[in-house]
Amino acid sequence: MAKIKVLIADDQELILESLHIVLSMEEDLEIVGLAKNGEEAIHGCEQYKPDIVLMDINMPVMDGVAATALIKERIPETKIMMLTSYKEVDYVLSALSHGAEGYLLKAIHPRNLAAGIRVVHAGGTLISQEMASKMIKSMHHTSAAKNNEYGLSAREIEVLHKLASGMRNQDIAEALFLSEGTVKNYISTIYSKLNVKGRREAARKARDEGFME
Repeated sequence: MAKIKVLIADDQELILESLHIVLSMEEDLEIVGLAKNGEEAIHGCEQYKPDIVLMDINMPVMDGVAATALIKERIPETKIMMLTSYKEVDYVLSALSHGAEGYLLKAIHPRNLAAGIRVVHAGGTLISQEMASKMIKSMHHTSAAKNNEYGLSAREIEVLHKLASGMRNQDIAEALFLSEGTVKNYISTIYSKLNVKGRREAARKARDEGFME
């Protein structure tokens, strides 16, 4: 029985080597290449023709989402699993829209990672239950954003929801995996688009305009 050929792309040497060691212990998996950025991942795919790529998202030179798009364009039969510590749904949606077959957090148990590789190799699509829930919410918010007259983006509506429910900037940042500075920028943009001057006014407008439904 032919082994599943796997290429691992991650800019952190420790994670790269750890995954290499752990997955090499699986009898049906063969690690054919290691890459430290998106460009190396593309070259590795062209050279080794792996069945599966474990692709980190945040890498130098070229990130995992951009590399996924190019690999799927050039070698569509190669299946890609986004493996990352980021829980930001926008990255995942972007990677899946370019053809990635799966998404898993790096905290996953090695045994489950190997099982996930087999599922994707067999033709399945793999995302965590948490991410599936976030994707559904994101699609709902995106739909709302398209229909709101103020031109708020899906992310701005998310921030507005948190703000209107009484959360502080720090709490919003933690809930949405953003920096506090980024949240402040979003809130400033929201005030401008809604033509309001403060949190209380923004919250009232959010409720009046149906953003809180």
